[in-house]
Amino acid sequence: MPKRDEILALERGFWTGNSQFFKDNADSACLVAFPDMAGVMDRKDLAATATNPHRWSDLEIELKGFFEPQDGVVFMAYEASATRDNGEPYKALVSSGYLRRADGWKLAFHSQTPLQS
Repeated sequence: MPKRDEILALERGFWTGNSQFFKDNADSACLVAFPDMAGVMDRKDLAATATNPHRWSDLEIELKGFFEPQDGVVFMAYEASATRDNGEPYKALVSSGYLRRADGWKLAFHSQTPLQS
């Protein structure tokens, strides 16, 4: 399914891409929810969280759900496992939401709930 592949490629980019990737692919505002950070961030502030371009490696995504409630709106849920740049393993249950804009799909919602490794 091409749309699913396109969205998954974007999602991988948010794990492995640099701040320019965030600026190019996040919506003008994005609701984020992490254990230590929650709220609405603008594209610039969200991009500032991606200062280390090698912050994750060995990323694996196990898709749990992919839902398009209407044209141009996509939600997905998955289990992620990755390695932090310091070598520490990380697992999380992740949800993301994308909106299709004139210049492509943009991340508008992202949440991570860490899981026991």
